[in-house]
Amino acid sequence: MIRRRENILTKIVSLVTRERHVAWVAALVSLFSLVGYNIPLLQGVAQSVEGGMNGILIFSGITAIILAVHFVLAYLLLYLGRTVGKIIIALSFICNSLSLYFINCYEVLITSEMMGNVFNTRYSEASGYMSLTGVIYFVLLGLLPCLLLFATKIEYGKAKHWGIGSAVALSVVALFGVANLSNTLWIDRNVPRLGSIILPWSYTVNTVRYYNSWKRMNQKEILLPDATIRNDEREACVLIIGESARSANFSIYGYDRPTTPLIEQDSVVALKAESAATYTTAGVKAIIDHKPSNTLYEILPNYLYRIGVDVVWRTSNWGEPPLHIDRMEKVKDLKAKYPEAAAEYDSILLEGLGELIASSDKCKVFIVIHTSTSHGPTYYKKYPAEFERFTPVCTTVEMSEANTQELINAYDNTILYTDHLIHTAIEELRGVKDWRTTLLYVSDHGESLGENNLYMHGMPKSMAPREQFDIPFIVWSSDGREISAQEVGQYHVFHSVLHALSIDSEIYNPEYDIFYRNTNK
Repeated sequence: MIRRRENILTKIVSLVTRERHVAWVAALVSLFSLVGYNIPLLQGVAQSVEGGMNGILIFSGITAIILAVHFVLAYLLLYLGRTVGKIIIALSFICNSLSLYFINCYEVLITSEMMGNVFNTRYSEASGYMSLTGVIYFVLLGLLPCLLLFATKIEYGKAKHWGIGSAVALSVVALFGVANLSNTLWIDRNVPRLGSIILPWSYTVNTVRYYNSWKRMNQKEILLPDATIRNDEREACVLIIGESARSANFSIYGYDRPTTPLIEQDSVVALKAESAATYTTAGVKAIIDHKPSNTLYEILPNYLYRIGVDVVWRTSNWGEPPLHIDRMEKVKDLKAKYPEAAAEYDSILLEGLGELIASSDKCKVFIVIHTSTSHGPTYYKKYPAEFERFTPVCTTVEMSEANTQELINAYDNTILYTDHLIHTAIEELRGVKDWRTTLLYVSDHGESLGENNLYMHGMPKSMAPREQFDIPFIVWSSDGREISAQEVGQYHVFHSVLHALSIDSEIYNPEYDIFYRNTNK
């Protein structure tokens, strides 16, 4: 029996490692790439086409083109690159397996914005997305194909065979491309979505697009016109940047659960608002930028610091543009300063807030509190136990498998904790005597919680549901200033802060100042 098992194992090893022609291996790689990684794409195509011959032509054309293009590139990499080619293909297997996990489990679209999220996400945050299912994807669709590829001996043959094989495959691409010229309208309409789930092209192309955008954004910032501080009255403004908070789940905006009981008693004003984007880096930039632009202008904290305002940035998050200020305080810095505080929750960002303002040697103070309170998928880890009021809560990171109500319960608990954070900040400001103080709470973007089978955020705004960009914009001031604005956006923050701190500047735009009309009555 043992000898028989050994013989079977030997035959399997021999079958796997037997020398095969490079064209045969390239064809297998091509077929596996289609069946193993692009089923969501083919399902999307099937759902998007109408019946009849035209639908068959589109579906068969896309299938044939994917097979042919993968074949040509695999043939090219293996024939010219040999071992290096195997390494590149193996890396694509690994990346494909992880990408497919997120596409299937989180309904992710792999756009340039999503690649920005990938490159800017910290390990502690990224690890929260992984599960046993993710490990299975990685092993079966990533690691195992890599091992099989490296175990296979390849006969490379002659260059003319490579040329003939590539020419045939490219002819197939050209043939189906010409056959679908009449379907350009369908292609234009569906490419933004379907193109973001073609593997490996979606993350390859969009990584390049993100890198080019990042290079443009990280050029030396363009300084704004000099500004002047109008008076020497003591004024402070606290900006709390929320994370993944959507206004639909704030009871102050009409939600039927009591998720914001404290701030509803704090005389705050809740404005209807939309975010400029659906992901953190763009959302944060919009909050501290003076106008919509892809150019890196001087951002609000840098601008205020340069003209003499006392600026502090406290964060448990990431994604802000380059800061040129003296006081950037992360959780580890605050934990060293306040050892008794709970570093795992965002309340540590508010430690000593009132004292921070009162002890300033300047008459104008601007403090940014960048939270991470409602970031998924592990909503249940974002708040202390006493805020778990809505139960039971979802504890799985596989959102597509989660119980919808449990997911909403966990998310609503994060909003309840956000209510506590805003109220605590207001109480701190109330305790600062002889200062006029202002608080703004604005989220970077919203969040999907299973509506239309979508989760979290990051879809292009042109395609995103309202849940991903309808955000809370909450205002409180110590002197109870009236606010005439009704519908606002994130660019209102810059100009409203200039007003709150009595700063005159050429780039000040009263149309983006929530306090403007009240001042000029």
